[in-house]
This record gives sequence, C-alpha cells and structure tokens, in this order.
Amino acid sequence: MTTVLVVDDEPQIRRALATNLRAREFEVEEASSGEEALRLAAERHPDVIILDIGLPGIDGIEVVHGIRGWSSVPIIMLSVRQDEADKVEALDAGADDYLTKPFGMNELLARLRAALRRTSTAAEEPLITTEAFTIDLTSKRVHRGTEEVHLTPTEWGITELLVRNPDRLVSQQTLLQSVWGPAYGKEGHYLRVYMSAIRRKLETDPANPRHFITEPGMGYRFVP
Repeated sequence: MTTVLVVDDEPQIRRALATNLRAREFEVEEASSGEEALRLAAERHPDVIILDIGLPGIDGIEVVHGIRGWSSVPIIMLSVRQDEADKVEALDAGADDYLTKPFGMNELLARLRAALRRTSTAAEEPLITTEAFTIDLTSKRVHRGTEEVHLTPTEWGITELLVRNPDRLVSQQTLLQSVWGPAYGKEGHYLRVYMSAIRRKLETDPANPRHFITEPGMGYRFVP
C-alpha cells in the first residue's frame, strides 16, 4: 500500500486530505508541524509527502531541505501564497510540485499520481547516461566511453546526491551535511574543491560545465 505523509497545521485540511486519501486506499500518516514531519519521514519512509509551506516552528522549506539531505521522496507543496518567488523557493529547495490553496481534490490526486509515476520510472532506471559519461547507481561505477573513471568516496557521495535529484537545486548545506555529516554546513570551500575535481573527471569542458552547474551562493544542480 502506498504511504502518504500529510503535513499541515490546520486540522480540518489535514483531516479532509487524510479522509480522501484513505478512501482511495492510500495509507496515511499525519503531522501538524515541521519537527513531526521530519521525524515521521525518517521513521515511516513514506512514498510521497504532501507538505504545507507555512508551518509553525520549522517551516515547509526547511523541512524540504532536511529531507533532501537523505531522500528523494516526492514532495508536493501546499500554500495559500500565490507569489511566484515562493513557488521558485519551494521548487529550488527540492519540492517536486506546488499547489496553491484552495485546490480541487482531483487535481491533487493527479499531481500525486504523476509524482509516484516519476519515482517508479526513476527506480527502474539506475543508469544515468549523458553524452559525456555514464553513471551506474547500482554498481557505483562511472564510465567515460569505455574507460572507467575512479571517483573517491567523497566525490561519489556528492555526485550520487546530485544525479539522484536531476534538474533540482541541491543546497550547499544539504550536500555538506549529507556527505561530511550534520556538523558541517558552511564549509563551501570543501565543495568547490571537490566539484572542480568531479568536473575534471567527467565534464568534456571542465571550465564550462554542461552537467554539474554552480548556482552561486546557493548550491549545485545536475543537468542530465
């Protein structure tokens, strides 16, 4: 059974979503705060998360950053905010989709099904192929043409996190904490050194990277 984590601090919205999803044979976990959402995401490993952006304490954007440090679970953001900047911030943080309240249940279900299809397709395709290199996520091997490329464990950790989140901005903090540990978050110079090495090994033109893109002051993005 597909598990959906519903995160909203408004009880009536949370109950309505849970009732509709259970009626359609989804298993539902509910959270009313960002802290509870992070705990349940780690404990229950839901298949998809429906997450309100405006939460007490840790807000929805911070929750996305926290989850993206270790998981690529689909996240659909909900918000009463209609400002484009809010949507961009949510998507750049790693959310997969964004719905503005009020919304129709049928639209939410369509977005949820689409997110699950993308996840299913990704799970069936552990091979990342570009015109310059191939990455096998199952065997943890990288090739340029017929030549195998050796990545250090740290280089692999950075590369894997980026390629598992294609076209998404992965923040410096997320990369540092995922690869080096939770005590890290501001050592951006570490990333610059290792990203330079990754580009030298994988990019056709390391000085003008096509696949491992820097988002100045924010993080990095893998473009297939």
